[in-house]
Amino acid sequence: MSLRPLAAALLLALGCGPSIGLLGVLGCGPSIGHVAPPEGGSVAVGPETALAFQSRAEAFYQRLIRRRFNALETFNDPYLREHFRSVDRFFDYYASLATDLDDAHFQKSRPGAVAVQEFVFASPTEVRVLILFSGKDDRPLRGLADVGLLRLDRWERADNRWSITPGKL
Repeated sequence: MSLRPLAAALLLALGCGPSIGLLGVLGCGPSIGHVAPPEGGSVAVGPETALAFQSRAEAFYQRLIRRRFNALETFNDPYLREHFRSVDRFFDYYASLATDLDDAHFQKSRPGAVAVQEFVFASPTEVRVLILFSGKDDRPLRGLADVGLLRLDRWERADNRWSITPGKL
């Protein structure tokens, strides 16, 4: 295993946001935004917990790249659905994300890139994740300018499994 992903995961577990280049591995480099600290402050977790969470979250967010959110193929993807404890939670998350992408004028409701900016452990079983979605603008006369969307997701661990807990619309 490479030391770089391990070092990055440990820094993230300590509340350091990733950045472009080596600075993100060597220290808390600049990022697009930050997760507001929980009322009681963030907690330190073991590297196994941080890496298990990071692996699951990254796999989920990578699956969203270049997927159309106004299409049944994405909506019916069983892999996406398995990251939620219930179908209703998936419906709430999907509707919220599809609306946000549309409001941000993503071309074909399709993010071209998805990047976890930062995650903070509010407790050993709750993580807040700041995600940057980027893509092309679909509005006329924009020349396919870039658009972006920052979202804050909340993940919870129950029954030894991390899942997303969406906010209501």
